[in-house]
Amino acid sequence: MNPATDTGFPVGFWLGVAALFGGLAVAAGAFGAHALEGKLSSHYLTVYQTAVQYQMYHALALLAVALLGAVLPDADWLRPGAWAFLIGIVLFSGSLYALVFSGVRMLGMITPIGGLAFLVGWGCLVLAGIRVGQGS
Repeated sequence: MNPATDTGFPVGFWLGVAALFGGLAVAAGAFGAHALEGKLSSHYLTVYQTAVQYQMYHALALLAVALLGAVLPDADWLRPGAWAFLIGIVLFSGSLYALVFSGVRMLGMITPIGGLAFLVGWGCLVLAGIRVGQGS
C-alpha cells in the first residue's frame, strides 16, 4: 500500500501547496532583505517581515499536515486544518503584503481574519490529535 496514493487525504496536493508557499516565503524574505531595505519605512519593513514569517510558519504547518495525512489518512480534522492554514496564509500574509506595497491601511482589517484562520487550523490539529489518541 502506498499511503501517498491510497488514502482519501490528498497528500501530494498538500505537499505541493506547502512547498509552493514555503518557497515563496524564502523568495519574499530574500526580496525584502535585498530589494526593499532603504525603500520602505522601518514600520512597513517590519510588517513585511511579519508577513514572511507567518507565511513560512504556516507553510511548515501545511507540510506537517500533509505528512500526517500520509500516515493518518483517517484523521478527519487534517483536511479542514490544511484549508484553514491555506486561507490563513492568503488572508494574513497576503493582506500584509498588499498593505506594504499599496499603503492602503484598510487592508489591515483583513489580517485578523487570516489570524483567525490560523487559529482554526491549529484547533483542527488539536482535534485530530485527540481523535487519533482515542483510536477513532
